Amino acid sequence: MGYHRMYDFVIHPEWDSVGCETLFVKQIFADYEQGYVVLELIGEWNDAVHNDVMEVKRRFADPLLAQGIDKFLLLADNLLNFHAGESDYYAEWAEETEGGWVVMLNARDHILQDLTDARLTRYVWAGERYRFGGWRTQDPLALCQGVDQMIQRQLGF
Repeated sequence: MGYHRMYDFVIHPEWDSVGCETLFVKQIFADYEQGYVVLELIGEWNDAVHNDVMEVKRRFADPLLAQGIDKFLLLADNLLNFHAGESDYYAEWAEETEGGWVVMLNARDHILQDLTDARLTRYVWAGERYRFGGWRTQDPLALCQGVDQMIQRQLGF
C-alpha cells in the first residue's frame, strides 16, 4: 500500500481515495446496530470538476447504507475547500437516509457559506452548532449520539 499525493503533500495510505486527486476519506468509526458512521475528510471537495459527492456517495455511502448505516457524520476539520455542483446526489443521499442524517462537523466558515449558497443545507446538517473542537478525545459513539440528540431537538422531537 503506497502513499497518496495531494498537490505537493504526501497523504498516509490509511486515507481512501474518493476517485479524484484532491479528496480523501477515512472511516474512523461505525456502529452497525445503531446506524452510525464517522468519516473524516481531507482535501478539497469539488463537485464542479470531479463530482465528489457522487464518488463519496457511490464508494462509501451506498455500501454503508446497504449495511444499515443511516447516520453519517462527516468530519470536515481538514476539508480545505468546497465547490458545489448539482444537488441531485445530496438529495438522493438525504432521501436514502430517511430517519437518519448527514452532518458535516467542524466545517470552516467559507465552506458553510458555500453549502448555504448552493442550497445544500436542506440535505446536509452543518453550521455553528455543529462545531466540536474536542471530538478526537470523545468516545465516537457518544459523539454520534450527541449529534443525533441535537438534530432531534432541532426537529422538535
